[in-house]
Amino acid sequence: MGDQLAVLSVDAGSGETSRHWSAPVTAAGGSDGRLSFSADGKRVGGAVEDFTSAPRLLAGTLAQPDQVTRDNAALGAHVAVRNVAWVNEGFSNQGWLVGPLQQQAGKKYPMIVQVHGGPASAVTPRYISAGAAGNPTVRALVDAGYFVFMPNPRGSFGQGQEFARANRRDFGGGDLRDILAGVGAVEKTAPVDGGRLGLMGHSYGGFMTMWGVTHSTRFKAAVAGAGVANWISYYGQNGIDQWMVPFFGATMYDDPAIYRKLSPIEYVKDAKTPTLVYVGERDVETPAAQSMEFWHALKALDVPATFVVYEDEGHAIRKPEHQQDLRRRIVEWFGKYL
Repeated sequence: MGDQLAVLSVDAGSGETSRHWSAPVTAAGGSDGRLSFSADGKRVGGAVEDFTSAPRLLAGTLAQPDQVTRDNAALGAHVAVRNVAWVNEGFSNQGWLVGPLQQQAGKKYPMIVQVHGGPASAVTPRYISAGAAGNPTVRALVDAGYFVFMPNPRGSFGQGQEFARANRRDFGGGDLRDILAGVGAVEKTAPVDGGRLGLMGHSYGGFMTMWGVTHSTRFKAAVAGAGVANWISYYGQNGIDQWMVPFFGATMYDDPAIYRKLSPIEYVKDAKTPTLVYVGERDVETPAAQSMEFWHALKALDVPATFVVYEDEGHAIRKPEHQQDLRRRIVEWFGKYL
């Protein structure tokens, strides 16, 4: 809920909820991590982490669980972090701003906006370590001198059902406006240079990057990972098309107009942003043809673009040598243009 992992009880008769415990943490183990409860619901146990504190076990009463392990206590913070909240078009939005621990007084830093996948998901706090755990790409960007802004715009989890449903039949519309409003909120409170903004994301975040560079000139460089350029062709290429109907309201065969309207390729002649495009060779969720189509259009329109296909990779880039190569390319791409 917002920036908090919250434990609620729900009255089955009335539907009323009561909050028992909350903290700005994530249940460790990724976005599907969960806490465990005793049969009577009075005691809780689980692993939690946040951007600056490594995973630790909590256990005890639901109202006040105790930290029971300190094996990772010596692992300190490697980034500075702040919660960012803003309101846009009546929606309450939240996001995370991560930056260097030591910041020079009076200096303005470039900022990368990293959009999460999903589309229904949320960025929650995960420990950023000195090594490859957590989010090493964010760590690499912070080490290179960037702030990284990770917004949870409409369509994300964390602000209720209406908020999570608010991007249906509107991919890239209200959520991009929320993100741009969030950038404005960051500029008011953090030492970032609004003239040196980058945009990146993977999966739905890759789509949002393609959409962002075709609908905004705010970003001076972009990295689109495993994105969707053309919802019309995508519908017949991917292996998970069942998810699309609730979001678009119909199949592509029944309502092709909405699929075409929300396709970045329809607006690609407005793109001017240098864009690095990457994808896994065997990606079934967002097939490589989508990334190729977007890169091909950028090249045809003389927009600086590079296309990388990672051999034998699927939707996630998993081989360590490929992960390292991708991080290097991302940092170099933003370094060149920002």
